[in-house]
Amino acid sequence: MRILNFGSLNLDIVFDVDHIAREGETIASSRREVLIGGKGLNQSIALSRAGAEVYHAGAVGVDGAVLVQALKDAGVHTRYVQKVEGPSGQAVIQLAADGQNTIITHMGANGCISKAFIDEVLSDFTRGDLLILQNEISNVPYAIERASRSGIQIAINLAPITPPVFEYPLDLVDILIVNETEGAALAEENGESGYESILSKLHQRFPHMLIVLTVGKDGVLCCDRGQSYRYGVYRVPVIDSTGAGDTFSGFFIAYLTRGSSVPEALEYASCAGGIAVTKKGAAACIPTRDEVEAFRRENTVSYI
Repeated sequence: MRILNFGSLNLDIVFDVDHIAREGETIASSRREVLIGGKGLNQSIALSRAGAEVYHAGAVGVDGAVLVQALKDAGVHTRYVQKVEGPSGQAVIQLAADGQNTIITHMGANGCISKAFIDEVLSDFTRGDLLILQNEISNVPYAIERASRSGIQIAINLAPITPPVFEYPLDLVDILIVNETEGAALAEENGESGYESILSKLHQRFPHMLIVLTVGKDGVLCCDRGQSYRYGVYRVPVIDSTGAGDTFSGFFIAYLTRGSSVPEALEYASCAGGIAVTKKGAAACIPTRDEVEAFRRENTVSYI
C-alpha cells in the first residue's frame, strides 16, 4: 500500500503570549518565530517518522523552498509538490503560557490545488493505495470523489471544520479522524450529551467507517464498524499543543497500515501525541518511532 497525503504546507508565525487575547484586547508578545507547519506537512512528517513511506502532494509559493526541504529531510517523497506564484499558506498562532493556542490560517498556495492537478497526481495511484486529506486545500470534495472512483482508500482528518464540509461526499471516506469540536458539529450535537453520544451519532451516520474521536485531556474514542475502543492520556507537562493532533493522526494511520490492530495503533498514536505536547512547534514537535517506543516502555497511560 502506498500512502499519498494531499495536504497543506504552511509557514507558521508563532507569537508567545501570556494568555490568548480576548475579544477587543491588545496584548504584547514575548517572542515571535516563523516555523514550518500546515496539517498536511505535519501529518506527512509524522507518517514518515512512524516508519511509513509517504508521498506528499500540494503546493507552495515563492517562499516555500523551506517547506519542501523539510519534507525531504523527513524522508517524504516530494515529486507531487508544485510551485505556484504568490505566497505559501500561512498560519498566525497565539501560543499561551499554558500550552494552548489559537490559529488563524490563510490558504495561499494551498488554495491553488486544481481538479486537473488532482487528476494528474491520482493517476499514479490505484486500488489498494491510501489517500489522506485534511481540510486546508482547495477541491477536497473532488479529491474524495476522484480517489473513490479509482478504488483508492480514503482517510480524512476533517479539520478545520467549515460550512462546506457538510456537503462533502463523506460517505465515500473509509477513515475519519475528528476532535470533539469537529465531531460534535458533524454529528449535529451540542456536546453536552458526552463524547460517547457524539461517536454513536457519527457511527449511525457512517456505519462503514473507522471513526476516531480525539478528546484532548480525556484521550481518544474509536468505533470500527460497531466495535468500540477507548484509550487514555499520558500525564506530561504541556508546553505546546500545536501539531499534537497531526502527530496522532500520522502515527495512527502509519501503524494501522502496517498491520497493527486498532487498539495498538491508538496506543502508539497516543504515545506520539503525548511526546508532541512536551515540545514547541508543529513539525518540530513530532517524535521518531524510536522515541515513541521508548516513551511507551517508560510511561503509564491514565484512564479517565
